[in-house]
Amino acid sequence: MLSILEAAGWPIWPLLACSVLGLALALERFISLRASRVAPPGVLEEALLVAARAGLPAPEVLRQFEDHSVLGAVLVSGWRALQRHPGASEAELRSALESAGRLAAARLHQNLTALGTIASAAPLLGLLGTVIGMIEIFGSQSGTAGLTPGGGDPTQLAHGISIALYNTAFGLLVAIPALVCWRHLRALADAHLLQLEIATERFAQQLCAQRR
Repeated sequence: MLSILEAAGWPIWPLLACSVLGLALALERFISLRASRVAPPGVLEEALLVAARAGLPAPEVLRQFEDHSVLGAVLVSGWRALQRHPGASEAELRSALESAGRLAAARLHQNLTALGTIASAAPLLGLLGTVIGMIEIFGSQSGTAGLTPGGGDPTQLAHGISIALYNTAFGLLVAIPALVCWRHLRALADAHLLQLEIATERFAQQLCAQRR
């Protein structure tokens, strides 16, 4: 592996850094977007049962919902709004839930932009290495021998070819998995977001019905 890095030259190091960063971002998102951390089964039903009772839940219950999942934190925002303004209108209550939903959307899509940037930048970095390798090739053919057959330094020529090919291949090896992970994780985040929107609407209807 070390010999490959040496043959690829210095342009391989930004690609190597992108691969490590992309792997870390993808793992973080796969862990954070698990259903058990976003919208576990039964959370909405439990919140609806608590909302059906008279009065607001105890602070301990609210903290349990907040710490349990992203959906729990969004639902608690409705109760928090009623705690701050017991006479809040239906529009104000829905506004509080929508604001919490936007924050939840930002949490779900966190780091996805960086992962998509890596997927887009990796082929360009590989292309940069290819161009540098081509410069090395042409540089090996210049000099007193010019471009005549047999002229130039064969060692420098081989080094330029290695830089060009290794960087092109490594750029694609970084970009393709990063692109696949980015598209999958973005679709997963959007699916969770839709689920949160549906659950929040049901919860808002329950809170508004209790206030009538």
